[in-house]
Amino acid sequence: MSWRDQFIERFGPGAFSGVTLRVWLRVLHDNGFSIDPPYWGRAAMATLGSFTNSAAALLEHLRFGRRVAQTPVPPPLFILGIWRSGTTHLHNLLARDRRFAFPNFYETLYPHTFLTTEAAGASLVGRFLPARRPQDNMGFGIGEPQEDEFALGSLIGRSLLLSLAFPRNAALYDRYLTLRDLNSAELADWKSALLGFVRKLTFRHGRPLVLKSPGHTCRVRLLLELFPGARFVHIRRNPFHVFQSARHTVLKLAPLWALQRPDHTDLDDRVLRQYREVYEAYFEQRASIPATRLHELSFEELESNPVGRMRRLYEALGLPDFNSVEPALRAYVDSLRSYRKNEFPPLPPDLRHRIAGEWRRCFEEWGYPVR
Repeated sequence: MSWRDQFIERFGPGAFSGVTLRVWLRVLHDNGFSIDPPYWGRAAMATLGSFTNSAAALLEHLRFGRRVAQTPVPPPLFILGIWRSGTTHLHNLLARDRRFAFPNFYETLYPHTFLTTEAAGASLVGRFLPARRPQDNMGFGIGEPQEDEFALGSLIGRSLLLSLAFPRNAALYDRYLTLRDLNSAELADWKSALLGFVRKLTFRHGRPLVLKSPGHTCRVRLLLELFPGARFVHIRRNPFHVFQSARHTVLKLAPLWALQRPDHTDLDDRVLRQYREVYEAYFEQRASIPATRLHELSFEELESNPVGRMRRLYEALGLPDFNSVEPALRAYVDSLRSYRKNEFPPLPPDLRHRIAGEWRRCFEEWGYPVR
């Protein structure tokens, strides 16, 4: 590994780079202050950073809090789809249209302070980021589109993603996938954090947002409650490919986030269960979206004809004139010609059979072969 990769693995605060002291203490309390020795350096960096973040957050609130709170939010466009279904690729394509805005990596990493600190801090933080995402070798940068779920971890210390940091307490964070088992106070906390983050992004960029977090796939009714005019695009992918890629992603990211020793003995079960929970909720709630505000497509279609498929998306959802963004889209697609996806060995027959059985609704709904 390079010196940068070694530093990140030993000392990088991971999901807690932008956390404030109050939220950091909440996270530690939730986990009984149990940090395994190999990760004391990471915890120390998060602790030190929390003091700086708290001071900057107070300054930011004093400077911008009132104006942010009064900012109206145009209806966002939400990208739905389970992890590893092509949501990032779709997010990157939509981000070529400068009539929209999106949360970038710095903003999701430092949601309390980005209005105050990004101008000076982004270049420094960017030096410690790998040029490619560890799970799939896609281009990675501090200004690239990122999912808003990262921000929620820093804002309230509760997110499904934090199970990578605290695997022994995964049951707590698993509740923040569908949100169905949250009590009223927890749910209000989550809603306030998301709405506040979206308001702050809107205040900064002054344009409608394109938001992507795979967990939103099972939160459709809640998103419509918060953003009544929201539009949605759902992307699907061959479930067998999703399973392999999701398992690979956890194995790659866990060392960069962990504060407790990873335990992957139940990894297949977790991937299977979370996928099933997400799509049971999505199929149940999908009809809540007016037909003119939902569009569904497949990753395979998008991969084979990205510009043509994006044109259909724009037309279906009534997005602004596609011709204005087509040149930027074609240039971006051309830049990906040398990219190669991960390749995985064939799944064992018994595991394929299990996936086909547990995810049967998706295979049938989308017409993917089970053999």
